[in-house]
Amino acid sequence: MFDMGFTELMLIGIVALIVIGPKRLPGVARTAGKYFSKLRNFMTSVRADVESELKADELRQIFDEQQQELNSLKEAVSDAGKDIGLSEITDSLSDIDSEIRDISKQQTNSKPQVKAKSKVKPKTSPKKPVKSVVHKKPSPKAAPKAATKSRSKLKPKSSARPKAKPQAKSAAKTRAKAKGK
Repeated sequence: MFDMGFTELMLIGIVALIVIGPKRLPGVARTAGKYFSKLRNFMTSVRADVESELKADELRQIFDEQQQELNSLKEAVSDAGKDIGLSEITDSLSDIDSEIRDISKQQTNSKPQVKAKSKVKPKTSPKKPVKSVVHKKPSPKAAPKAATKSRSKLKPKSSARPKAKPQAKSAAKTRAKAKGK
C-alpha cells in the first residue's frame, strides 16, 4: 500500500517513542493497528463493490447487444414472412377456425334432445364355423410312464443293471481261512 522501507519505519518508531513516551506507546500502537485494520477492510470492500459494478455494467452491455441481435432476427423473420405471404395464411387459418367454431355451436344448438338409444345390432353375414385343430404333443414325462405301465402288464419287471458281485469277505474271515489251510 505505502512504499516504506525498514529505515523509514525505524524513524517513525523513534519519533513516536520520543513524542508519545514509552508508557503510552503500546496502547497507541494497538489503537493504530485497529484503525489500520478497519481502513484495510474498508478498502477491500470498496474495491469489491467497484469490481462488481464493473462486471454488472459489462453484463448489461452484453445483454443489450444480445437484445439488439434478437430484435434484428425478429425483423428478418417478419420480413421473410411478409415475402412469402405468411400474414395471409394466418388470416385465412383464423377465419377457418372461427367458421368451425360457429358451425359446431350451431350443431350443438340444433341437435334434438333424444336420450334413448336404439339397441339394433347390425346384421352379420353367416360364416362357416372354422374348426381349429390343435395337435397336442405328449409331454416327455408322460410317455415313459405309459410305456412302463404297459410293460408291467405284459412282462415281469426286470432291472437293466447287472446283478452286483458278492462283496468281499471281511478281513477276519479271510485270515481264518488262511490259517486253516
